[in-house]
Amino acid sequence: MTDKPVKKVTFGRIFWPSLVAILVASFITMILFFTILGGVIGSFMNPSSDEVKSGPVLHMTLEGQISEGDNKFNPSTLGMDSKIGLSDILYGIEAAKKDSKIKGIFLELKNLNCGFASAREIRNAINDFEESGKFVVAYNAGEVITQKEYYVSSAASENYGFPTSTMEFNGLGAELMFFKNTLDKLEVEMQVIRGNNNDFKSAVEPFFRTDMSDSSRVQIERYLSSIWLDIRNDISKDIEVSADELNEIAENLKIHRAQDAVDFKLLDGTKYRDEVLAIVAKKAGEKTIVEKDMIAFEKYAKQGLIDNQILAKTKDANVAVILAEGDVSVSGEGLSSDKICKYVREARENKSIKTIVLRINSPGGSALASDEIWREVQLANKTKKVIVSMGDVAASGGYYIASPADRIFAEPTTITGSIGVFGTIPFIGKMLENKLGLTFDRAQTNKHSVMSLNRKLTEDELAIIQMEVDAIYAQFLSRVSEGRGISVEKVNQMARGRVWTGTDAKKIGLVDELGGMNDAIAYAAKKAGIKDVSIRYWPEKKTDRLTELIETFGGSESTEMMTQTKMPENLIYYYEQLKKLEGMQGIQMRMPYEIILR
Repeated sequence: MTDKPVKKVTFGRIFWPSLVAILVASFITMILFFTILGGVIGSFMNPSSDEVKSGPVLHMTLEGQISEGDNKFNPSTLGMDSKIGLSDILYGIEAAKKDSKIKGIFLELKNLNCGFASAREIRNAINDFEESGKFVVAYNAGEVITQKEYYVSSAASENYGFPTSTMEFNGLGAELMFFKNTLDKLEVEMQVIRGNNNDFKSAVEPFFRTDMSDSSRVQIERYLSSIWLDIRNDISKDIEVSADELNEIAENLKIHRAQDAVDFKLLDGTKYRDEVLAIVAKKAGEKTIVEKDMIAFEKYAKQGLIDNQILAKTKDANVAVILAEGDVSVSGEGLSSDKICKYVREARENKSIKTIVLRINSPGGSALASDEIWREVQLANKTKKVIVSMGDVAASGGYYIASPADRIFAEPTTITGSIGVFGTIPFIGKMLENKLGLTFDRAQTNKHSVMSLNRKLTEDELAIIQMEVDAIYAQFLSRVSEGRGISVEKVNQMARGRVWTGTDAKKIGLVDELGGMNDAIAYAAKKAGIKDVSIRYWPEKKTDRLTELIETFGGSESTEMMTQTKMPENLIYYYEQLKKLEGMQGIQMRMPYEIILR
């Protein structure tokens, strides 16, 4: 009997099936691992409000960026975009006011970054909290006490600074950068198209001027003076120094350090942290208070708001609050029409929702996206009233989407208006030819077939684009006229791209009421006949798993490491500006410039 030849098993027949089996098994194991891990993490990352540590004092730290929404991890900066949202802060302070276990708030400020309108809403919430008979002790703990930090902390019943901190109190100013000379050296020519008579729409001025136009200077000086007066008036209500005295102190630069602020009665004293904690303990009726004795305000506020949202869903919320923040675009991050239109539509179609509060914090952006959102707001306002609450800025496209609302609220320090349109088209052909030796040639069926950055637009082409820009500006005027009940001619007088503060906007009819988000919500509920207010937020308030995981497991060492590895702030700023430029397409309804007031 002949033995059958033994078949050789090739390496590939063993290796590839084994590899696939290992990969499949590993994938299934990973799914099971993260499912279990998620459950374990979730069990203590989402404690019920009862599990939040109880105590007589809330420890509230205002540090870094404060946005309208929630904090999130930003991979481009290797850090958190914000620690806490404005809506969380306002909710947390209001909840603490009604919480019988809470006697007061220990407020620490360092490196606070927000607009003055947001700062004003926080200080108003602090004032309201104190009116309930409870205390707030503020401690300016940073190396530099900024005007914005002092503005917020001045609302506290007692306000202290670190003994060696320097302090800013020198009024408001703005510095603009102009690129014309640089572009001339590079042989780049910006072809600028503004709406008819949009002389205040100065976003394009840096491309063809070397200094501010008279129109630009007038509006900047006006809104700086208006905001500075509001800041001084607010501060003077809480300390024994008049608004005029505050201005004289700033004018003569009398404050350099925290001790100077004590000498001029702006601060109650300079103290080390342990000394301030001793004051907090005494006010709370305790012998001593250490870190572990205080409730973390961030967790208290966030968890309370998340629990509130869960309850709002179960009992059918009757007020919708839609948070619209960032540059207006069709899609992507920020205030995109894809998202905001969906939120407004969902709130409009939700039978339990009786009214909508649209919170806008935006300098504008895409004209097309603005019009998409305008349409949804208009439709919603026909069936259930839409009340707009403006944040730090609601200008240009940000105002456009507010115009069809039933009522518009703004803080005195809100930047709004900027009703105007512009477009810029760079001509870079000379630069590429003279600097790099690049030349271009074209073949085309019609004389306008190739619209390129490498050739200048003809007079006919510029005229056509000017017509389009003017048509969109005319539509902008018409939208505002219709929504505000003002003639187009009168709207045109207050438009022309001009920026207004909330105070001035109310005087001319662009804004109805001065107040914050809580005021807008209260008005919306009253208008809709709602007594038992139940609010649902869009986008939904929920735990960010990645952020919570980093915060829970990372600890202070991890946070410090992330801060150290983070890109420098200036680089982050310019990176974000480049991202915005890259995303700009079509005609823009945008603020004349980015305003950063510190």
